[in-house]
Amino acid sequence: MEIRGTRKELTGVVLNNSADKTAKVLVERLAKHKRYRKYIRYRKKYLVHDPHNRCQIGDKVIIMESRPVSKLKRWRVLEILS
Repeated sequence: MEIRGTRKELTGVVLNNSADKTAKVLVERLAKHKRYRKYIRYRKKYLVHDPHNRCQIGDKVIIMESRPVSKLKRWRVLEILS
């Protein structure tokens, strides 16, 4: 078992991998509305650093916060789940 540290980790699905060493990952989360108590699905897309171009469209991945790699990339692929 490895200790990963205190950086944020998210799980999402790869939407696009056409750029070199970059993947676009969709992360969904559920949150309850404060007043109406209804669950709302929030979605956000992240540009993720994939140094070996291993991600394929539709892969479920774990991404981890990292130092800025480029103008918009602040996350990197930690593990490909499926």
